[in-house]
Amino acid sequence: MEAVLIATTNTGMHAVVVMLLVVVALGLFASEQIPLSTSSLLILVFLTVFFELFPYQTSHGELRTSSFFSGFGHQALVAVCGLMIAGQALVRTGALEPIGRQLAKLWVVSPSLSFLATLVIGAILSAFLNNTPIVILLLPILISVSLKTSTSASDLLMPVGFATSIGGMATSIGTSTNLLVVAVAAELGMREFGMFDFVLPASIAGGVGLLYLWLVAPKLIPRREARLPTVSPRHFNAQLRIHDESIINKKSLSEAIELAGGNLEVSQILRGSENTRLVAFPDMILRSGDRILLKSTPERLKELETVLGASLFSEGERVDDEHPLRDTTQQIAEVVVVQGSSLDGRTLSGARFSDRYQLMVLALFRSTKWTKQPGTEHTEETRLHSGDVLLVQGAVKSIKRLKSSRNLLVLDNKAAVPISSKAPLAMSIMLFIIATAALGILPIAVSALCGVLLMLVSGCLKWFDAARALSTPVILIIVASLAMGTAMVETGGAAIIANAYIDLTQGLPPAIILSGLLLMMAMLTSVVSNNAAAVIGTPIAIGIAQQLGQPAEPFVLAVIFGANMSFATPMAYQTNLLVMNAGNYRFSDFLRVGLPLVLIMWLVLSVLLPMLYGMY
Repeated sequence: MEAVLIATTNTGMHAVVVMLLVVVALGLFASEQIPLSTSSLLILVFLTVFFELFPYQTSHGELRTSSFFSGFGHQALVAVCGLMIAGQALVRTGALEPIGRQLAKLWVVSPSLSFLATLVIGAILSAFLNNTPIVILLLPILISVSLKTSTSASDLLMPVGFATSIGGMATSIGTSTNLLVVAVAAELGMREFGMFDFVLPASIAGGVGLLYLWLVAPKLIPRREARLPTVSPRHFNAQLRIHDESIINKKSLSEAIELAGGNLEVSQILRGSENTRLVAFPDMILRSGDRILLKSTPERLKELETVLGASLFSEGERVDDEHPLRDTTQQIAEVVVVQGSSLDGRTLSGARFSDRYQLMVLALFRSTKWTKQPGTEHTEETRLHSGDVLLVQGAVKSIKRLKSSRNLLVLDNKAAVPISSKAPLAMSIMLFIIATAALGILPIAVSALCGVLLMLVSGCLKWFDAARALSTPVILIIVASLAMGTAMVETGGAAIIANAYIDLTQGLPPAIILSGLLLMMAMLTSVVSNNAAAVIGTPIAIGIAQQLGQPAEPFVLAVIFGANMSFATPMAYQTNLLVMNAGNYRFSDFLRVGLPLVLIMWLVLSVLLPMLYGMY
């Protein structure tokens, strides 16, 4: 393949088609109208059909369409899937919870230093684990801290989300992007990076970035009201007691509902001293002494008391100024629909949410990924998507039971998560995966598979959880990106783009050309998948290095670091959308905070990489 990269080729039909396809693919990946899985499948199908109908001869034979399917068995994809499953085991067993609890205790001692510790710990964990569960682990801590200290949650959530993305740059397994670039570069003839080969520049640039997030970023973020309000529209169980003077005495239930404006949801009716429970039929005649059982907001209950001429009771006491509504058996919680959930793409009614979880949905908070105007309105026909945050109310035991759900993750910490007895074992297996790969005993793809097997055999994870951990969009974007990368290299498209970039920057020092590539990748990853940008950019980076007669390593690192700088837009990375929901951020907030972070890290790395690789 190396010869293909450095060869000067004529612009043939296949190269032109592939380069046009790359442009179309980037547009599809940036679009929110077509699912990422669908876009990836379209690209893969087009490539295979085109090269089947119009075969292409390379210097070592015909480029077969089977080459485009090799991504499904690529070692990088195997490693990514293995690490996703192993990371799910840590979440399912609660192995990360002790870290979260210690951080929560530290906040009481020193909020400022605790914020710095949270940023650093989030970054370190994300160097070895997918940062999505890390963000989900830290969200409830930060939301709780913001409520207890009367600080804005928006000052904390975005910086922590960015810190986890920074941490992912430090090792070859930090993100799926890193794994892909390392594997593709090795296939193109470059030596394979070890796990910690680029930890030095990543740590220095990341350290500067973390200082910015700690000291500067909170001052740049406008104060936003949390989407999850401290004063929630809580619903209360109550009784409306009918007496002789009540308007609805000796009237049918349907007449009472009509008097209430059609908005009277009655669960049951208690009658007589025996508290006989009656089904609320519309034609039932209400009597003095009957108690209508219902649930609603305090304002609505007081309104019904006046309109129907009944007396409002709660927990056996008459509701008045001295005895407000209360219900000690009920609790509210904020929960997020996780990626891979069976609720993703289903409606509340279709999923039988209320019956299934014994919870009432008070509000639904959505990101701009799915709605033009994020808000709290919802109906039973609202279609849920991953990243949606539900404000729910139900019995304490229902909230606790929700903690073990595979479809939802609780964002508040009112109900403690019991740590599984398997948690230490799951953490030990994850350390085994990291250690064997870091020491070169096993390739990361092999060690990750061994870890998955150990997780399943030891009972840390069930097959159902393992299947849920895999993400179809991630798998297909990786396969499609690898297929496009293969087509670009084999047809000479990568060499053409590399030559064009060299011609455009002719006369400039290699360090400046490297800096330009880094900035270009950072801009590209803000609008398209970082995996797609990285896999397409890797052969181009190696081609540029070969044209300049420079070592390929710094140029490949420019692709890795640039593709991970997904800070400037909310759609650049899935954790951005998650914190956008919880912190009620706007698109402009990401530009305000994320763009300076991109520029800071770009400047630091533009100095570091040429210095470390002797390019000055």
